[in-house]
Amino acid sequence: MLLGIEIGGTKIQLAAGRADGSPPEAVERFEVEPQHGAAGILEGIRQRAAKLSRRYEFTAAGIGFGGPVDARTGRVIKSHHIEGWTNFPLAAWCGEHLRLPAVVANDADTAGLAEARFGAGRGRRRVFYITIGTGIGGGWIVDGQIYQGAGNAAAEIGHLRPGPEATEPTQNVESASSGWGIAATARRRCAQAKANDLGGRGGGDSHSYAADAQALMAQCGGDLERLTTRHVAEAAAAGNRLAAEVLDQAWQTLGWAVAQMITLLSPEVVVIGGGVSLMGERLCLEPLRRQTARYVFPPLVGSYTLRPAALGQEVVLYGALVLAGDLAAKGSDTAGSGLGEPA
Repeated sequence: MLLGIEIGGTKIQLAAGRADGSPPEAVERFEVEPQHGAAGILEGIRQRAAKLSRRYEFTAAGIGFGGPVDARTGRVIKSHHIEGWTNFPLAAWCGEHLRLPAVVANDADTAGLAEARFGAGRGRRRVFYITIGTGIGGGWIVDGQIYQGAGNAAAEIGHLRPGPEATEPTQNVESASSGWGIAATARRRCAQAKANDLGGRGGGDSHSYAADAQALMAQCGGDLERLTTRHVAEAAAAGNRLAAEVLDQAWQTLGWAVAQMITLLSPEVVVIGGGVSLMGERLCLEPLRRQTARYVFPPLVGSYTLRPAALGQEVVLYGALVLAGDLAAKGSDTAGSGLGEPA
């Protein structure tokens, strides 16, 4: 039996299962308490792994971590959400505290591995996975293996900068098209529409936008800081023009990025996952397909498909179990690596 672990910014999941794509036999979950930092998460993992170990005999552990990692050494580089993870030897910690050889990978890579082997990319050799959530992550899977590249990160599509004018690292695709990016853009647009209306500028068109802004603000009780991507999606679905334009801008930027990736890598399938993608076909996937086709290298139009992810909220666990299974098959002497690179 294998142990799969997902370490996210808001939730932790552990699963007992196999590496064949079958549903986990048991899952333990708990919420992250940021004030307790990495130490609190590790203690929660230790306790729940011990609970599962009373029922199952594990041979290896696979971990999908929500942040950059050094997959070859099993170390966390840092977390963008929780303190205490910087340069942390997570695979070695598992060996000491869980008594298991372990392999560590980025969570988007791990989810992409699962979708390539068992989900929307099954049966295809070259699969690019994109998760659209609080941030935007990517995973490039070739012949059923995560492609790592020469450094500690590859396929980080959310960190592409759209155009030479984007000279700062924060001026990236993620800032425009992730969940927090969409919400931030909507807040700015609402504040601008309100200011224009109060200033008496712009005539009838500005008043139309002001009405849209008021309707959007009403969804969050008038407090723009509470405005979320869910509010934007609901307003766009109801015909709110300001909200619809915010989403159009997000998908234009992400579609540009997806097109650049396709032009360079030519995947057979692009799988779209993450909470923001749950807006569905009309609000997310169809406009993203359209914008991707707008920017992609013309000879590659029609060479790829863009599909929704298939494995749901446990996708990282499915991938983590695959990592654990691959590690167990190779033997514990490769603990901390276990990630293949295509020939």
